[in-house]
Amino acid sequence: MRLQSLLAVMVLTSLGASAGQVVVRKSDEAFDAFAVRDQLAREHQWQEALRAQQQLEILQSLPLGCVLVPSPYRHFSCKGFFYRPYPWQGRELYISVPNPEAEPQPVNKPK
Repeated sequence: MRLQSLLAVMVLTSLGASAGQVVVRKSDEAFDAFAVRDQLAREHQWQEALRAQQQLEILQSLPLGCVLVPSPYRHFSCKGFFYRPYPWQGRELYISVPNPEAEPQPVNKPK
């Protein structure tokens, strides 16, 4: 029993633990924590933009049964999905958009 416990402790201590990168600096070196924070925020924004781009659905042609809706802007309604035309290289592609009628419309203020 004691041999098994010793063996288990040896195996567990031989496994390395990883907590990410650790940077050690001298106290007299300049360090701008705000610049690091801003860089991390930019990297996060970039990752979010990539994620949004991957979720973007682009169709070369619309499915059957789509209806053109001219308001609030020209788009097509296709059985609960909505697509907006987008000209690209002399063709028209269709990009998925959220329901335009559910979006708040800009209010025209009287002058």
